[in-house]
Amino acid sequence: MCQNNTELMPIKSYLAHPHEGKKEDLIQALSSISQCEVIPAENKDILVVVTETETKAEEENLKQQLETISSLKLLAMVSGFNTSKTN
Repeated sequence: MCQNNTELMPIKSYLAHPHEGKKEDLIQALSSISQCEVIPAENKDILVVVTETETKAEEENLKQQLETISSLKLLAMVSGFNTSKTN
């Protein structure tokens, strides 16, 4: 439960696997989403994606955006937690 004008901000990290030959397309698609930070692996066709949202509605919108990326083969959550943000 939040108290004293504190909100919880979900921060999640994922491993994103592109379809074959689509790594650059996936990097561009994910990078265009403001809630995503993308870190490409140098020696593998895999990306680390860190997301941060401020509301449940924003989290749901982000999920829907991720589901529409055609170059994304698999998205596996590695870690997720809430951090408090004091207003």
